[in-house]
Amino acid sequence: MSADGRGGGGSREHRAGFVTFVGRPNVGKSTLMNALVGEKVAITSSKPQTTRRAIRGIVHRAAGQLIVVDTPGMHRPRTLLGERLNAVVQDTLGDVDVIGFCVPAGEPIGPGDRFINEQLDSFARTRKIAIVTKTDDASRARVAEQLLAVSELREWDAVIPLSAVTGDQVDLLADELIALMPVSPPLYEADAVTEETAIDRVAELIREAALEGVSDELPHSLAVTVDEMTERSGSAVLDIFANVWVERDSQKGIIIGHRGSRLTEVGTRARHSIEALLGQRVYLKLHVKVAKEWQRDPKQLGKLGF
Repeated sequence: MSADGRGGGGSREHRAGFVTFVGRPNVGKSTLMNALVGEKVAITSSKPQTTRRAIRGIVHRAAGQLIVVDTPGMHRPRTLLGERLNAVVQDTLGDVDVIGFCVPAGEPIGPGDRFINEQLDSFARTRKIAIVTKTDDASRARVAEQLLAVSELREWDAVIPLSAVTGDQVDLLADELIALMPVSPPLYEADAVTEETAIDRVAELIREAALEGVSDELPHSLAVTVDEMTERSGSAVLDIFANVWVERDSQKGIIIGHRGSRLTEVGTRARHSIEALLGQRVYLKLHVKVAKEWQRDPKQLGKLGF
């Protein structure tokens, strides 16, 4: 095999490996993973810190296979939950082959971006690329300015501007990432898109629906657990019973809304998303429960899956 990874006769060997995207909360990491996979694997929201654990999405290309590990946004934690989310990021960064540092095209590089860039020094052996996201929201001149600013942070293996929303340059990113991966047979079956279980994905879709339209302080306090998912006897309907957890009684009222109106909206949005995912009719019953200050309580965090 030659140094560039090509085998005899000029045929390129199959590559496979792991990549994670880092950046401030809400720079488009989950949207980018979904665009690469070609399917909604991670929920998305305009609210910061939507992603709460490492979620794997599998990208299949002729030249290789990418396992994208979506992680929470790096931030300075204010709660025990925040500390655990940062630990997820650090653990992931130590295990992947490539780190993609994401910055939005339309926002100047700030202290948070520089802080994350400095953290990357701890992973000297890992390949690193810079990704300027959300190019559909910025002018060509602004994108060019951002590419220059990002290039000045460090020497990257590649710098790529793209839009995960429009798909512009997403395939180029996949090609660049695969070229940086080690020679390897596929690590997952050809039809795999994620390691997430159906229950995990259902819980996340409910949380995504609950995040819609809530005030800024509430998203961090929302968690979802699924008690039961069972096929209804003699019917094609799937019965799902789930809980939406908040930290205070006042938040419970916000989620439920006047005479239950908001909870009904959340349930309807979530049900449509779940039916699209599972390909069958769903009956969804939601209960709103209070777990006092669960973000700071180790026992409560354990019960809620953190």
